[in-house]
Amino acid sequence: MKRHKQLNFIYIVNRLGILLLIVTLLFGCSATSVTTKVEETKPTEISIMVPLHFPHSPSEESIALLEQLTNTKLELSWVPDGIYSDKMNTALTTNSYKKVMFEKYTDYVSVKSSIRTGAFWEIGPYLEQFSNLKQLDQEILSQTAVDGKIYGLYTERQSSRQGIIIRKDWLHNLTMKEPSTIDELYEILYAFTHGDPDQNGEDDTIGLTDRNDLIYGAFKTLSSYFGSPNNWELTDHTFIPEFETDAYLNTMKFMKKLYEEKLINVDFPVTSKEMQRELLIRGTAGVYIGTMTDVQRLYEEAKQFNDKVEFTVINRIEGPNGNRIWSIPNFNGLYLFSKKAIPTEDELLKVLGFFDRTMDADVANLLHYGIEDKHYYIEDDKVILSEELSALRSQEVNALYSLMIADLSNPNVMEVAKQQQLWSYAEQLIEDNNEFLVLDPTVGFESLTYDEHGSELYRIISDATYNYILGAIDENGYKEKIELWRKSGGAQIISEYTADYFN
Repeated sequence: MKRHKQLNFIYIVNRLGILLLIVTLLFGCSATSVTTKVEETKPTEISIMVPLHFPHSPSEESIALLEQLTNTKLELSWVPDGIYSDKMNTALTTNSYKKVMFEKYTDYVSVKSSIRTGAFWEIGPYLEQFSNLKQLDQEILSQTAVDGKIYGLYTERQSSRQGIIIRKDWLHNLTMKEPSTIDELYEILYAFTHGDPDQNGEDDTIGLTDRNDLIYGAFKTLSSYFGSPNNWELTDHTFIPEFETDAYLNTMKFMKKLYEEKLINVDFPVTSKEMQRELLIRGTAGVYIGTMTDVQRLYEEAKQFNDKVEFTVINRIEGPNGNRIWSIPNFNGLYLFSKKAIPTEDELLKVLGFFDRTMDADVANLLHYGIEDKHYYIEDDKVILSEELSALRSQEVNALYSLMIADLSNPNVMEVAKQQQLWSYAEQLIEDNNEFLVLDPTVGFESLTYDEHGSELYRIISDATYNYILGAIDENGYKEKIELWRKSGGAQIISEYTADYFN
């Protein structure tokens, strides 16, 4: 009997042990499941340095919705476009990167040495893992490659958006027509300076507003009109830099004339983009040369100071060689991924997953148009961008466009049925620009000397260009600076491009 009780006790203990083990295992599995679920749903934290092309950064509501849709916690550092290049150079110099860094096409050369020394992830091998990223245009990707490897996600842009924004009401006041030649453009700049185009009886206007940028300011577009090549001219056996051509010299002479006659803001070499815009918005200047789609925002802001203001856009200015306009490859910048800030492959995949998600319809249309029924409407499956919501979009949404990758070829971006008249007209002219593009013949070819020293060598030429326009040096002095450029590495750049192209 005693032995039976002992066996009973042992049996009960064993049963309790088994039950305890089962409970432990179940709890452990449940805990693991909960932990895994938390990890899966935990927002990915991403810091991004991004250029701000608008007066306002996006609204908190728009950012919150973006975070919700992409399951992220975003730290967006919005840097005004006018100082972005300096901020990026500082980050490169101090090795103080965000996880994701935007690099402008025009500044890309300055970052290639950092890419080659391992500062950024090579992302090419990972793109096939993502449904949208694997659809990126291979030709554009190859244009961005460094030593044949892909490091960035490109922001897509039309080949050339450059043209002239002009005060239409001033033309009307002076009974002048829109310019179609360089000479006619000069006559308008002179009349806008001396002809009292705003009819206030005061000498308080100038023709052209410009800024401290020889590329996206007025100079390079004017240089196209004069017949300059786009960065390089390809001959039968070598490359010639644009600044050694007669057309470039004639552009400098034209700008020098505008400066001496005060038909342009005379402090343009130190004028920011914001101040350049202000001169047009507030009615001091009547002509702005740059991105044509800027016209809608400039018009809306100018109306705050003068409700009778009118603008129009022009893209065809005939020069010695007919109609010409410089172009870029179909990317205007890249998002690069810091190895220092993103230390593991798993984290890189999560960050790439965010950009892949931004190409889906719901997120892509948020970035492009804003929040439905607040910033835009939909009719017959097409977007309606009404005039009355334009100012609200500018304040709350438009800056988000900088986060869009490959948007022009993304089928998930909804088609616009109706939009602001000036914006629509500017886009028509941008399409028309494709008829007379001037391409850069070095795209797709490499010069290590240019990649490593191109930025510092460019400063020799940009300083010389400004100094010639301002009268600090003459033509002989300018040619001496070209010779300095050649001796400092320019001749080697020519040799390397020539070897790569012809071999």
